[in-house]
Amino acid sequence: QLQASGGGLVQAGGSLRLSCAASGLTSDDYAIGWFRQAPGKEREGVSCLVPTADDDNMTFYVESVKGRFTISRDKSKNTVYLQMENLRPEDTAVYYCATDRPHACSVFSITTKWDPEIFFRNWGQGTLVTVSS
Repeated sequence: QLQASGGGLVQAGGSLRLSCAASGLTSDDYAIGWFRQAPGKEREGVSCLVPTADDDNMTFYVESVKGRFTISRDKSKNTVYLQMENLRPEDTAVYYCATDRPHACSVFSITTKWDPEIFFRNWGQGTLVTVSS
């Protein structure tokens, strides 16, 4: 099960850290991604992480958040974080986390539009992030 939290209202330029608590993950054999869906828009990928044994995890970001968002994992807490800096009004959305097999993160390298629900099958409930201008 996945539980996303940490959303809220923040002014443009501000920061938030989202958490995704993942229960039932007993190994490092998975990919975990962050996604978002803005009002009236399709769900899109934001960032993805593939755990490694030495905790030097593989990470992926979509272009619009590179340099502003950081995905990380606390293995001891089975929790993945999305640290969001320099937030913009266009970052306003419901944010979700989802898991699937490790290769699922490779879809973040595709530059054309793709449907997250095709590549990631296990979804948690979302958390709302609102960025005011």
